[in-house]
Amino acid sequence: MAKETEKQAVGINALGAKAAYNLTNVTKTKPQYGALTPKWLTKVLEFKGLEAGIFRVNKVVEGETPLDVLCSQTKKSDIIPDGYVEYETEPREYVLNSISTIINVNTAVEDVYAAPYDQVQEQLGLAIESLRERQESQLINNDDYGLLKNIADSQRIQTRTGAPTPDDFDELITKVWKEPSFFLAHPRAIAAFERECTKRGVPPVTTNIAGGTFLTWRGIPIIPTDKLLVDGLKNPKSQSGKTNILLIRTGEAKRGVIGLYQAGLKNEHSRGLSVRFRGIDDKGVASYLLSLYCSAAILADDAIAVLEDVEVGEYYDYD
Repeated sequence: MAKETEKQAVGINALGAKAAYNLTNVTKTKPQYGALTPKWLTKVLEFKGLEAGIFRVNKVVEGETPLDVLCSQTKKSDIIPDGYVEYETEPREYVLNSISTIINVNTAVEDVYAAPYDQVQEQLGLAIESLRERQESQLINNDDYGLLKNIADSQRIQTRTGAPTPDDFDELITKVWKEPSFFLAHPRAIAAFERECTKRGVPPVTTNIAGGTFLTWRGIPIIPTDKLLVDGLKNPKSQSGKTNILLIRTGEAKRGVIGLYQAGLKNEHSRGLSVRFRGIDDKGVASYLLSLYCSAAILADDAIAVLEDVEVGEYYDYD
């Protein structure tokens, strides 16, 4: 009985883990923001810097004034056709859209808690990532310049059965057959396409672009983004749902889809983004204004096509 009491006394007087924790150098990470994505669209889409925030797309009037040419070995006996190429008289102009936010940091917090991470830089970094997330969403869904809202009717197709099949992807390629650059789809839509390929025994191969590994179809990479919503949501809870899949040709030289940004900004931090220090108020709070200027332009109708009403909830049992 005495021995048991001695053991209990030793346990009571021993240094506990909770108390010892206070003297321990804790290894800390930077703030982890789970909502951030790789934002592949802004990495693979070609961007053009603007001088004055306005971009005009001059287009030719197709089919109304065909320009004939002479192809003859007897030039003297043939009359060289003449004419001109007609341009649209009221071309579309794109005005850059502003995405802004303000970050406030108490200078006392910045001074006292400066190690091991700079509190201002961490706040600014997270804010910038949030702006870039919004930029990717706007490039796709903006009511004015968003890609989904500006696709020509002739470039819109429906799925054959609901699920995205290889035949549907091939149909998209017929719409953007002049040097297509990449497919763009929600991860759930890509998974649905993989299932359809597996069902048919034609699993897609992969490729590496900008440090990422992507599935391909007919050699064209399939880029994931959660900004192509499923039933209006980034992360739908239901297994089923409908979304859209895009096929894009990018590049000004290819008359494709390009992103637009303001070049030469004052206090420029990165492409199209300025970070301005607004000062410190009488309560010791430092304020920073972050502004991102962006837009997108489709230079030719056949630069983009969409597969609409894609069902992501089709599953199969395999033998």
